[in-house]
Amino acid sequence: MVELSQEQARIARTESVFRHVNERIAEMAERFGSEETEFVCECAAADCNHRVEVPLEKYDEVRQDATKFVVTDGHEVPAHEKIVERHAPYLVVRKFGRALKAAVRRTDPRAETA
Repeated sequence: MVELSQEQARIARTESVFRHVNERIAEMAERFGSEETEFVCECAAADCNHRVEVPLEKYDEVRQDATKFVVTDGHEVPAHEKIVERHAPYLVVRKFGRALKAAVRRTDPRAETA
C-alpha cells in the first residue's frame, strides 16, 4: 500500500471540507430550483475564499468521479492534479497518484450515502 505524503494528506483533508460544503450548496440550489449556483473553490489552499459559478448539471457531472474537483483558474496544483476541462473562470482537475486518489475517494461525501 502506498502511503500519503504530509502534503497529500493535507490536500485531501482540505479538499474534502470544501467538497462537503459544496454538496450542501448543491442540495440547497436544487431545492430552490436553481440551474446554476456559486460553489466554493475546491482547491488545496485551506484559506481560499474564491467562489466559482457552475451549472448544477456540470457540478453533478464532475462529482460522478471522486477524483475530480472544481477549482478557480490558477488554483490547480500541477504536482498532484491534471487539468481535464477549462470553463472560464473555473477548471475541472483530476487527482493523480494512487495514494492521493484513494484518499479523495475515501472522503467523498457521495460515497458515504451511496
